[in-house]
Amino acid sequence: MHKHLQPEGWTPPKGYANGIAARGTQIYVGGQIGWNGQQQFESDDFIAQTKQALENVKAVLACAGAAPEHMVRMTWYVIDRDEYNARLKELGAVYREVMGKNFPAMSCVAVAALMEKRAKVEIEVTAVLPDL
Repeated sequence: MHKHLQPEGWTPPKGYANGIAARGTQIYVGGQIGWNGQQQFESDDFIAQTKQALENVKAVLACAGAAPEHMVRMTWYVIDRDEYNARLKELGAVYREVMGKNFPAMSCVAVAALMEKRAKVEIEVTAVLPDL
């Protein structure tokens, strides 16, 4: 079971948690980008690539018997901060479509480039599968 950490008097964050305490089996998902399982990009659109990257994260979690509700930490690397901010409404919709209303502690970093030239976003996740 996860416990959200919310300091008293702080305004609740939207779309992420300030912190999470968890106990169980730790799962580390390496950076996932917006290509499919055959390492092929189907789109150069930021939102489409984000949806695919999230689907990829979800698939890796499933290999460990985990799901989005087990995420405790998420780091996003984006190459265009302005596009990220301009498309937050679309981004939120696609996030909820794939991950539901599961909001881990999150960081988002704008970077100059990602290793795959066509990639616009890369997402890493840490999850904790509770002990039975």
